[in-house]
Amino acid sequence: MTDLIPTFGGFAFTLVAFVAALSIIVAIHEYGHYIVGRWSGIHAEVFSLGFGPVLFSRVDRHGTKWQVAALPFGGYVKFLGDADAASGKDAAAVDALDAEERRRSMHGAPLWARAATVAAGPVFNFILSILIFAGVMMLSGQASEDPVVGDLRPMPSEMQLLQQGDLITAIEGETVDNLADVFELGRTLPPAETLTYDIQRNGSDLSLEASFPLIPVVDSVTPRSAAMDAGLERGDVIRTINGDPVYAFEQLRTAVEASQGAELALEVWRDGEMIDITLAPRRMDLPSPEGGFETRWLIGVTGGLFFDPEITRVGLGPAITGGAATVVNVIQTSLSGLWHMITGAISSCNLQGPIGIAETSGAAASQGLESFFWFVAVLSTAVGLLNLFPIPVLDGGHLLFHAFEAVTGRPPSDKAMRIFMTVGLTLILSLMLFALTNDLFCP
Repeated sequence: MTDLIPTFGGFAFTLVAFVAALSIIVAIHEYGHYIVGRWSGIHAEVFSLGFGPVLFSRVDRHGTKWQVAALPFGGYVKFLGDADAASGKDAAAVDALDAEERRRSMHGAPLWARAATVAAGPVFNFILSILIFAGVMMLSGQASEDPVVGDLRPMPSEMQLLQQGDLITAIEGETVDNLADVFELGRTLPPAETLTYDIQRNGSDLSLEASFPLIPVVDSVTPRSAAMDAGLERGDVIRTINGDPVYAFEQLRTAVEASQGAELALEVWRDGEMIDITLAPRRMDLPSPEGGFETRWLIGVTGGLFFDPEITRVGLGPAITGGAATVVNVIQTSLSGLWHMITGAISSCNLQGPIGIAETSGAAASQGLESFFWFVAVLSTAVGLLNLFPIPVLDGGHLLFHAFEAVTGRPPSDKAMRIFMTVGLTLILSLMLFALTNDLFCP
């Protein structure tokens, strides 16, 4: 029985992280519907976080019932005149309303008010993502353009010979003008145990031997990757692969690609101790810089310098701009990935279901709050994008009906709406079942 405790603890942590992430995203999404609906004169009868039996509720001064339900895997706002959580029309209830009350219903309000209320959910998801991305950027800062050594990473003593505040002026005789030059030399110089660095320290010019710039250090671990499953952690320094010493991150990349999925035996330095880790690279589809996707063998780690660069503060304006750019990039990558899955260019296993998303949320949370909230922002963007798809039941489907009404001057008939809603629900349930199948059977 005691052997099950760590597994149960991991499952519980994953579940809590998933519910927390989903609750934040759903609450913001539904609040967007609620608040814009209220501003537009549409009355919300119920704001529910979760489905099923109600655990807690209260009615506010506007007459809206706020409740928390037992199944925390979604939420909804039920407006006056709605038959269900998907905003299907309750024809009998709407017909019984007088003109004033009908104006306050979702189905009797002006077209602009209904469209704005529907669109607000995804828009609020995008706003949440921008604010989280911007907040993370402001808190973590950005690397200075100057090649100045900032915080020193924990490293084997023979690898960490620079000091905080050192200004790098040359590596192996190659002039260094900025931090980008250090990264470029780390990619182009032949791997070696040590290189010659020219530096300025406390006003003096020095020349000394230090590690290769881009050593095989684990800077981050991708959730649900071979590296995470094998137990690699941020800060680990890979010293050998299959018994051969490695000095540069590029050597690790080459060995992983050459393995074609065969197991690799790694000797890793961690906090002053050497440990052995065995893992098998996995075939992954990744966005390529030129657009589209490329398939590569990966273990799921990113590398970095053998020191942390000096960090500078990011202002509010650049952070907001960077956050918006990140949201746009997530949307573009998601649409590109979906198209490539439909056309068969990449594996449909790239589509995650609830189990995969839950595991990713738990893995992100295990790496710290910054990683967790970054994941929340990415997932919030994905939820906002998904809800804009023109499928009945989703917000995009409702917007499509509103566009039809704007063009023809009348909404679809109640009978047509019921058919469309049934088709839309079938499509969504089929997609969820397909994604769940991926979680269970994809490698």
